[in-house]
Amino acid sequence: MRVEDFIAWFLRLKAKDYLSFKDFGDIPIPSPPNQDIELYIHIPFCEQLCPYCSFHRFLYREPQARVYFDALRKEISMYKDLGYKFGGVYVGGGTPTILVDELLKTLELVNDLFSPAEISVETNPDRLQVDILEDLVSVGVKRVSVGIQSFDDDLLKKIGRYGKYGGGGELKHKVMDAMGKVKTLNLDMIYNFPGQTRDMLDKDIDAIFEIEPDQVTFYPLMISDSTRRTMESLMGTVDYRKEAFFYSIIRDRLSALYAPSTAWCFSRSDSKMIDEYIVKYDQYVGVGSGSFGLLGRAIYSNTFSLDEYVGMLDKGRLPLKTLKVFSNKEMARYFFLMSLFGLKLDRYAFKDKFGEDVCKMLWPECVFFMLSGGMSIKNGRLELTRRGEYYWVVMMREFFIGVDNFRDQARKGIGL
Repeated sequence: MRVEDFIAWFLRLKAKDYLSFKDFGDIPIPSPPNQDIELYIHIPFCEQLCPYCSFHRFLYREPQARVYFDALRKEISMYKDLGYKFGGVYVGGGTPTILVDELLKTLELVNDLFSPAEISVETNPDRLQVDILEDLVSVGVKRVSVGIQSFDDDLLKKIGRYGKYGGGGELKHKVMDAMGKVKTLNLDMIYNFPGQTRDMLDKDIDAIFEIEPDQVTFYPLMISDSTRRTMESLMGTVDYRKEAFFYSIIRDRLSALYAPSTAWCFSRSDSKMIDEYIVKYDQYVGVGSGSFGLLGRAIYSNTFSLDEYVGMLDKGRLPLKTLKVFSNKEMARYFFLMSLFGLKLDRYAFKDKFGEDVCKMLWPECVFFMLSGGMSIKNGRLELTRRGEYYWVVMMREFFIGVDNFRDQARKGIGL
């Protein structure tokens, strides 16, 4: 068995424990931390639902979406009243820019209440319009992440994006026209689709070098148990051995222009903002239906029901629905995973946080990854090796698949 296959198997086994949330009728409102943390805002509406996507999303209906945005602003205001401070904001979906006027109104409120230093917003290629980007910049957005997935026409047709967003040539021109309109423009790419060849991947990377975006995030294909059946019927079975080969190509080729910010995000020297707020911030609040928050030693999730979400906020209640409380060691493992996904872990910071040296507290993990060539110790830090970078891609892939499976269960629980 390959090391990465063992890592994947082990994390799938552990995910059932780590992501076993419990429903509570009345979840205690968590106390605000003393420092600034991250605010994640979820917009769960899309004009079409991509077959590979396991995020919490609904087909867009304007009246429903406007009611949702109104409830979202109520929830954000409640966290201000509770004393929370947010230094960074990440808006994801769904399609966050599906109603630009409502998004702008929401971000204006966020600025008035919290004055965050950073705001990052996801979008789709059909909304890479100059006027939309200028509006986003006007309310403090410094980073826009656009979901491209691939520039290959055949792949785009198979995953249902060609008809909506155009072919690879059209996507390339849209991105090139958007360059320079925001401080950081990130391209979200996906690799290891069934049927994807090295030639397809090389052409995707060629297009990136032609565009030279500020940043590129190359995700491995991550599909939950429910979307797996759909994807296999459309495209075939995912080959994880090919994933390792493709990652090596991506890592080697992008190094000519980019440096890794995380194991799967690659940035030019002046692009510091990244997708993974979970790497930059130890704690974060999630607002919106189906969003997650990490506060203290607990992960919270909001209700996945849109009606319940709106109804609870109309009654002046936070829409918290489920809770998972971690032990100190479980939180240490989470910190270990997320910190090293950001390529390094400060041993002194770990000891300050958990009261023990990481190599003593988590000695099996440290020994395993050192013996397998995944990490080394340098100047008081644990650092990933090139081999370790891919091990962490595998770990994060399995972590997010576990989260997606929880989402699937929560959505089934409300009849979706």
